[in-house]
Amino acid sequence: MEQRISLVTLGVADLPRSRAFYEQLGWRGQEVEETVFFQAGGLALVLWGRAKLAADAGVDDAGGDGFGGMTLAQNVRSRGEVDELMATAAAAGAAVTQPARETFYGGYAGCFADPDGHVWEIAWNPGFPLGPDGALTLPDFGATG
Repeated sequence: MEQRISLVTLGVADLPRSRAFYEQLGWRGQEVEETVFFQAGGLALVLWGRAKLAADAGVDDAGGDGFGGMTLAQNVRSRGEVDELMATAAAAGAAVTQPARETFYGGYAGCFADPDGHVWEIAWNPGFPLGPDGALTLPDFGATG
């Protein structure tokens, strides 16, 4: 298996509501057969009905609204951009779960939940450089300096 991710699919309760939320964040999606696709750099974020996603994956959906054991993250280029995106998300209806704050790794980050409880972290991390296209490159953690 290649070490990459092509799509991240979020199971949502109300597709039009979720699409509107992400579009209020500035994302532009395309809807095909009750599924919304957003190009997100080199991968795609997909919104699909939660029951349909569970059935397609062959799992029972307990319908829990609690933490699903996963977060999505977008790294940005500055502390100010963290604050701007957190404010945009809150204005779009996100629940701020962790206000932006200094982090243990010398960065700055905050978290919000979308209308279905999917948690996003918005982070500025000086140790994870971003390319001109926004692509993140992990540092060599074993390098000595």
